[in-house]
Amino acid sequence: MLPPDLARQLSPKKAGPFGLAAHDRVTIPIMKEPGLDGRHRDKDGEIDSKHSDTRVDTLRKTYGDDFLRDFRGDAHLGTVLGETGANSLTELVKEHRRKK
Repeated sequence: MLPPDLARQLSPKKAGPFGLAAHDRVTIPIMKEPGLDGRHRDKDGEIDSKHSDTRVDTLRKTYGDDFLRDFRGDAHLGTVLGETGANSLTELVKEHRRKK
């Protein structure tokens, strides 16, 4: 006879109403939302913004080598926003796409 702990581990799972055992987890794939450009939503549903210390060369990996070509790669997003008068990265991206 097996010890009770081992017997429990070896016994078949008891299926629930959907054919799953109570401890089975079902994951539903979440589709990435278009237009977030690698960012994510917070728990509130708000899109996480880029930090002002994000470097231009990092942004070029996402938006292309010609993104913000008037700025050096080691310039920070906060500096670019201040010098261009744009309020957000989104504005800069829209302007960049308009020029193409």
